[in-house]
Parts: sequence; structure tokens; C-alpha cells
Amino acid sequence: MSGRFVRSSKYRHVYGNPAKKEVSYDNVKVSNNAWDTNLLSASGEYLSLNWNVSGGGAFALIPLAHPGKLPDVYPLCRGHTSAVLDTAFSPFDDQVVVSGGDDAHVSVWKVTPDDIRGCLEAAKVSGSMDDIKPRATFLGGKRRVGHVEFHPTAAHVVAAATGDHAIKLFDIEKQAPRVELHGFGDAIQSMAFDQTGSTIVATCRDRKLRMFDVRAPDAVQVTDGHGGIKGARAIWCGDKPRIITTGFSKMSERQMFLWDVSQLTKPIKTVSLDSSNGIIMPFWSDNNIVFLAGKGDGNIRYYELESDELHYLAEYKSIEPQSGMAFLPRRALNVDENEIARAYKVSPPTIHPVSFYVPRKSEAFQADIFPPARSAEPSLTADEFFVDQKTQTPHLYHFETRTIIRGEPAAPLSTHAKLPDTCEAPKEAPKDTPQEAPKDTPKEAPKDTPKEAPKDTPQEAPKDTSTDATPPTQAPNGAPTDTPTSASHEAPDEAPKEAPKKTAPETPQEDPKESPSDAPRAVPNEAPTKVAEPAAPEAPAAPTPVPAPSAHEAQDALTVTPQAAKDAPTTESSQSGIEAGDVASLRSQVQDLLAQVAERDTHIRELEMENIKLRANQQRVRDVLLTST
Repeated sequence: MSGRFVRSSKYRHVYGNPAKKEVSYDNVKVSNNAWDTNLLSASGEYLSLNWNVSGGGAFALIPLAHPGKLPDVYPLCRGHTSAVLDTAFSPFDDQVVVSGGDDAHVSVWKVTPDDIRGCLEAAKVSGSMDDIKPRATFLGGKRRVGHVEFHPTAAHVVAAATGDHAIKLFDIEKQAPRVELHGFGDAIQSMAFDQTGSTIVATCRDRKLRMFDVRAPDAVQVTDGHGGIKGARAIWCGDKPRIITTGFSKMSERQMFLWDVSQLTKPIKTVSLDSSNGIIMPFWSDNNIVFLAGKGDGNIRYYELESDELHYLAEYKSIEPQSGMAFLPRRALNVDENEIARAYKVSPPTIHPVSFYVPRKSEAFQADIFPPARSAEPSLTADEFFVDQKTQTPHLYHFETRTIIRGEPAAPLSTHAKLPDTCEAPKEAPKDTPQEAPKDTPKEAPKDTPKEAPKDTPQEAPKDTSTDATPPTQAPNGAPTDTPTSASHEAPDEAPKEAPKKTAPETPQEDPKESPSDAPRAVPNEAPTKVAEPAAPEAPAAPTPVPAPSAHEAQDALTVTPQAAKDAPTTESSQSGIEAGDVASLRSQVQDLLAQVAERDTHIRELEMENIKLRANQQRVRDVLLTST
């Protein structure tokens, strides 16, 4: 018997249902800034929309419980001197929101419904609308703050993607950056935390996909992403070690990639979508469903992830194009109607709610389509995350019992691919170094000295005068021949903790562990110091206390890293003979070029937005002509 096989899935009949006009949000003034963002954020109580204002930047907080037409004069959150680029709600308090602006500042807001109601009532009496002011404002970077994101498990921790090509993690209570992630070659397009908040993935205009351990400054893995330069996004697949990215190919074809976190060499699944020019906005649901909404499109398509395969489910179609979108947190869904997701679609001048339902005949609670959602209770404090370096899964909310499932300690996902190699090296180092040191010193000393002496004396006459006195000191030590091997064993252990960069300049003479690593670069200068180190075989006993720094020392190491990186080019430039004035002029020229590139990119984005608007108007004209005929 022949027949067509149909994949069994409980989400195969999911459909999108738009809300009526009475429960939509009308008369909204959407920002026309060309920065690539979703324009909208959602919590269980508010919608945050980037507002179109003249002079400074602002956004509006729209209560979900009060749909309908907004008044012409509405209370706005004003605190930025330039346009607001992105907003994000706290996952633990629906009334707390952070905003990043083009003025390079981050603002923190806490707004209650009474605040908005009081502003509206006061405006009726006085005739003027008062603005809502932020609770705190602090500098995020040297240039714009394009993206902001709350930590999924630690309270009061916010990640901000700045225009100086870095991601900074802030403690908003202390209003200070605690960690700074480097290594980006261009503007950051998107970023996302994993479930525990220990790993962050980011896309960049240099077409690279980077994954970071949030407590270390350098990228753990870097790979080539989508071939196109425009609009790449990345999201985590819930608690799975998988990442989904959307972007464009070199032929301007819209794509979706599925990545394995443990090995970011190439995507394990590639899906070609279409040839439209709108940027794809991906959204993940814990039902293992990814929703894709394109800017300038009216449709929302969704796929189910199962066994590393992205299965197409269906598509919600609409003639009204969207310029932004946000999804409601799952803990605020209507489970009585089997609502598994709710999107808020920005189609100026209206925000349309679109609910996605699973049709079921039974009116009882459907536990199979409602896995536990993230609760509104944090698992960690900011100090537990930064200082104690704890990693924990989020607390979950059980829909049926309405109880909280406590989170458990977890290992960072980024360590699964890197730690096995680095953990074996320090175990082998103490075994190899004590055995090789006594064997190499009697054998290599007589062999190396007669061979190197005739070669160096005719070519480097001034250097041989200083080394004529050193052969008797190098022969008994044998340290120059043995220390490179011991340093190679210690390198994997010290690299992730970045101890060599910080302890070497502070205690160059007290630490015998780090002097061998510096020996190959400064052999003629450190010759007198090597005479005072005859006890080379005792060096292998020293590496044992190196891999056990305290949590406070590890945190201090992170903060010192940018200073060490800044000091390195100055020493190199002084050694190469470049004057400080030349370096300053070169840096100013580079800054001018970067500013010109930024202006060009802004102009390109404005042209892209105009193109999207023209296409939308053309589609409307076609629809009117078709309906009239």
C-alpha cells in the first residue's frame, strides 16, 4: 500500500488569529530612525515603543490592559539627548525597563500605571503633558548604545552593545560596567544570552558569529556567519545547545541557519527562505517553535525544531506590513484558550496583537503544549554572578500547578568545547618538567655551546662581547632550553584566566613561573638575572598553585585586561621609533574614517527604509486596483 507519510506533531495545526480593532492600540507615532531594531518590547504589563519626537529621544509605555486609541498628547519617557535605539524589559519586574540611545547613555526606568494615569489627569487640568523621567542614567560607551538585553537569571544585570565595538555588562544598581567583551571588527547587529546567562552570542557587520563566556573578555568561538552584510540576527534555542541565526546570502537571499554550540565551524542545517529584502526578526518559543517575521512583510512563518531539523509548520498572512514586532512573555499567555504565543505587530499607526492557538476539542488544561515558562523570580543576585561566578538555571513557572520550579546549578555551555583541552595540560606539565630538566641539562649544554659560538661570533660581534661571560652560567642552568617546553604546558592553563598579562608587569622578579616565558624576548637584557637562578629543577613545583585563583582575583583580572591591552601598543611604538605625535595623528585619522563610515551606513539604512516604504505603498496600490476591478 502506497501513501504519503505525514510527520506527527502536536503543533502541526497551529494558526494565527489577529485581534479585533477594538483591542488593538491605535494612534501610535513610530520612530523613523534607520537603526536596525525591533522598535517594540513587551512585558506582562506594558508595551515599549520607540516614539517619533523632535529634539532628543523618547519612547512610550503603553499599558496592555488599556487598548484602543491613544490620545494625541501622550506621556513619554524622556531622558536621552538623542534618539532611543532599543529598549528591554526586566524579566523579573514588568515595570522596569532599560533604554539605549544614540547619545551613548543607558537609562533605567520604573513606571507604574498610576504614573501614566497621573500624567494624563494632570494634562487635562494644566493643558500640558509632563514627561516621565528615568530613575538612573549612566554612560554606556564612547558611541551609541544600539542594543540592550537583561540577564536571564541574575537580577539587575544588563548587557549593552556599544558603538565602540564592545558588549558591556552593567550592574544597574551600581551603574558601573563589570565585564567588557572585545573582539568585534564592526558594528554589533544582535546579541542573545543562553538560558543560564553564562554565554552570549552576537552577530556583527563583519559577517562573523561570535560566542563569549560572559566573565571573560575574549571570544570563545568565532566563525563565518551569513554571507550578506545586512541584518544578521541570532537567538538561543531555549535550554538546548543550539543557536538559530537569520540573515542574507551573498546573492541577497534570506536564510536561516541552525548551529551546534559545541562546534561553530559550520551550520548543521541551512534553510533558504526567499529573496525579499526585509530583515528577518526571529523569536523563540519554549514549544520548540521559531517564529520569523520580516520587516516590510505582512507574514509570519514558523518552524518546529526537532532532532536538529527545522520543520515548516505554517504561515500567518496579512496585507499590512510590519516595521517591528515583539512577543509576550509566556507566563502572561491565556492558557485557557490554548494560546501558545502572542505577537504584537507594529503597522503604523497601529499595533496589532496576533495570537497563535493550538486547536483542541477538550476544554481541560493541555499540559503537553504548555511546558514550564520562565518565572518572574531571579535565580542569582548581581554579586553572586559577577563575584562568586555562580551559574544557575532560571526558576520556572508551572502552568497547571501554578508553582515555582527552583533552578539548579549548571555548567556554562561555552566550556563544553574548550575546557577538556585546557584541563589536561596542567596535569601533564608537572609530570614532564621534573623528568626532562635533569636529563637535558648535561646533554644539551656541551652540544649547544660549541655549535652556537662559531655561528654567532662572526655575524653579531657586539652581541658576542656580552655573551662571552654567559656560557658558564647558561651551561649549568639549562633553563633556556627547558623553559620553553614548560611554558608551553602552562599556556593552556593560564590563557583563559589571563594571569600572565597582569601579574608579569606587577611582579617580574618575585614570580619564578613567569620569568621563563619572558626569557625568549629579553635574553640579552636578563642575562644578569639568570645567574641568580641556578635552581631550575625546582621550577616544576611552582605551577601547582597557579590554577587556583580566588573569585575576587579573577574579577580583578577582568578589569585590568583593557589597561594591559592599551599599554601594549605604546611600548611597541616606542621601541619601533614612532613618535607620540604621529600615533595621535594616525588615531585621529582612523576616528575620522570611522565616523565617515558610520555616516555612510546611516545613509544606506535610510535608503533601505525608504525602499521598504515604497514597496509597501506599491503593494497597497496593487491591492486597491485589484479590489476595484
